[in-house]
Amino acid sequence: MPLKLGLMTGYWGSEPPEDIIGTAKKAEEMGYWGFFTAEAYGSDALTPLAWVGAHTSRIKLGTAIVQISARTPAATAMHALTLDHLSKGRLILGLGVSGPQVVEGWYGQPFAKPLARTREYISIIRQVMAREAPVSGPGPHYPLPYPEDAPGSWGLGKPLKPITHPLRADVPIFLGAEGPKNVTMAAEICDGWYPLYYSPWRQEVYAENIANRPEGFEIMYPMKMHVTDDLEAGRLEVKKSLALYIGGMGAKDRNFHNELIVRMGYPDAARKIQDLFLDGKKREAVAAVPDELVDEIALVGPKDRIRQQLAAWDDSPVTGLLVWPRAEGDLETFAELLLDR
Repeated sequence: MPLKLGLMTGYWGSEPPEDIIGTAKKAEEMGYWGFFTAEAYGSDALTPLAWVGAHTSRIKLGTAIVQISARTPAATAMHALTLDHLSKGRLILGLGVSGPQVVEGWYGQPFAKPLARTREYISIIRQVMAREAPVSGPGPHYPLPYPEDAPGSWGLGKPLKPITHPLRADVPIFLGAEGPKNVTMAAEICDGWYPLYYSPWRQEVYAENIANRPEGFEIMYPMKMHVTDDLEAGRLEVKKSLALYIGGMGAKDRNFHNELIVRMGYPDAARKIQDLFLDGKKREAVAAVPDELVDEIALVGPKDRIRQQLAAWDDSPVTGLLVWPRAEGDLETFAELLLDR
């Protein structure tokens, strides 16, 4: 199957992006498969989808991702139920645990047991969307109803079914996952997976974890794509992002992104990048990112070079790419390279 193409808008910076509706409508006309949003600790992932969905008719509307610590599972299910109705069945609900800095620093929630929390969270959402019985769960992370003997309980809670009948009982749930156990869980209980970094030349890194994925399981990869005749300048943009994630996202001994780069076969580079970054030598950390790593996880260079690289992605388990248009004409160029083949 040809690779699907998704437009990734991420979360907002200091201000909303310009002409989000015009961009979404143009992407829909060009044949982009989906329009995807994200959230960190500023703009949320759900409101822009309602705004875009009101002005489009075909393009799928996905979150990549909704942070599970931001809302109870029942609240997220209500968002999903509502948006799926309003968009006439176009929603893709992408979930993820985020990281301990955001979860504990912004949401004031514990980060412990992320896999168990995610499994329980998705179970409750599935119950809400199925609407086969009143929603309940034993916990321990999201007990429903709230236990009578729990602190502050009035002892009056009872299992409930959603008042509104969901448009679809099987709204697709994707998971943003990085660690091996989390990816295995995604293939077990979800409909799709958002990798952070993936290399079609190193499929063995995740092969065992996705071996039992069901038919139709989507792997939508957030692709850093720079079409340029200046290969080094294009790589530099990717290296800046990699240095930040490998070197500065998380504590020295608890950086999930760094651990992934080690599993991908770059242990020495991962260690050097982190040491430099945490020592305040950010420029040197960027320079320490290997060209080979950039070429494995991103699409950079002239059009002909990118077309050659795409062959490896076509032969991988990845089913689609999420791209960020950064410059004038990128939306059209990405469609030309991915869709007009």
